[in-house]
Amino acid sequence: MMQRPLSANERISWLQLARTPRVGAVTFARLIGRFGSAQGALEALPRLSRGHLTPAPRAAAEQELEAIAALDGQLLAWCEPDYPALLRHLSPPPPCLAVRGKLALLRRPCIALVGARDASAAGLRLAETFARDLGAAGITVVSGLARGVDGAAHRGSLASGTVAVLAGGLANPYPPQHLALHAQIAAQGLVVSEAPIGAIARARDFPRRNHIISGLSLGVVVVEAALRSGSLITARAAGEQGREVMAAPGSPLDPRARGTNALIKDGAALVETADDILAHIRAVPRPGWRWAEPPALLFDLEVESAPDPSLMERLAGLLSPTPIHVNELARTAGAAISEVSAALMELELEGRAASLPGGYAASSLAAF
Repeated sequence: MMQRPLSANERISWLQLARTPRVGAVTFARLIGRFGSAQGALEALPRLSRGHLTPAPRAAAEQELEAIAALDGQLLAWCEPDYPALLRHLSPPPPCLAVRGKLALLRRPCIALVGARDASAAGLRLAETFARDLGAAGITVVSGLARGVDGAAHRGSLASGTVAVLAGGLANPYPPQHLALHAQIAAQGLVVSEAPIGAIARARDFPRRNHIISGLSLGVVVVEAALRSGSLITARAAGEQGREVMAAPGSPLDPRARGTNALIKDGAALVETADDILAHIRAVPRPGWRWAEPPALLFDLEVESAPDPSLMERLAGLLSPTPIHVNELARTAGAAISEVSAALMELELEGRAASLPGGYAASSLAAF
């Protein structure tokens, strides 16, 4: 689909489709490719879902757009020129983003800084120093507005330019301890959310937020993280997306350093200063800080025929609550990616599958 701004009516239809229950990012991309427009997909949904799925109300989409505008924000669809270029090439990209603040910050090279919520004083100081020095070098610092390292990263880069990605909607920043920081970022930086404007952040929303943090960035730097932490989800997402993964080493006696030290053992770049981060990023061939060739979308967006019912049943049997990447699912099923993605779309519309961040799929009972 060629890049172009949406008209007012097209934007309403686009948001309406994105807010329709059981239409995840994978299914959204397939529907747009199959029917050529959000309106065409909306008209086809009742038939495709055999009457089990009703599109989100148009009035609700109109009200959400009005609420975003009331916050001096805007909604970006992935077909539009202002949508972040790196994020657009995820497979699939988030259908739309609500943004508030200085959109130009996403046109600069971005690096994500994430880490422990219960960070040590040394970790907080290091994160803030990284952020300040990266900002001085012309880098936009991206993080998730969480307590600890995220907050330090935002504070360190507030003057130079920082982006906060929310798990909830623009009108419900989390955590409450960072309401003042959120207001500062909205005024001086940029706030980004994929969720409906009034959504309250839930535990299952944070992995999706983490995929956006890494997807916006050339690389992710982790400063303090336990072995089981959301920061490692962000690092894993970065690796899956072809981004650079970097980590600050820590004492083996500190549980908050075990995750970062494990990343380094697994091949993440060891960084101790902002210069280390910049040197590592610049060492990757990327003329003008841009990708020489953007990675291809996982799914081609061509008009296609209805999927083979036998393949749908085979895939339904292979899916479980444990997420599996669509590429692996295609290999296991012995089918082409295009056929598997089309079948998954039908299964999701029937409520028998769920598309998850990063090109993963699972049964409809999965939590990710």
